[in-house]
Amino acid sequence: MKKVIIYSTRICPFCVRAKNFFSKKDIPFEDIMVDQDPEQLKIMLEKSQRQSVPQIFIGDYHVGGFDDLIEHDMDGKLDNLLED
Repeated sequence: MKKVIIYSTRICPFCVRAKNFFSKKDIPFEDIMVDQDPEQLKIMLEKSQRQSVPQIFIGDYHVGGFDDLIEHDMDGKLDNLLED
């Protein structure tokens, strides 16, 4: 399974939803809190070209935010993205 990274903050409800989504599916993820690490915020901005959180990556693929994640799941694309 490819590595899942979620760039998030402590106060973001969509970040919580994204983490709960992966947890319920037993998909491990790395949670990077950009409100606690300015360097990681800079990395997130460079990688995603977006300022909002969450920003979700599967491997090198930028999924986007929570709504994008759900759209990928509903379209049946998420399982393919997670495969090595």
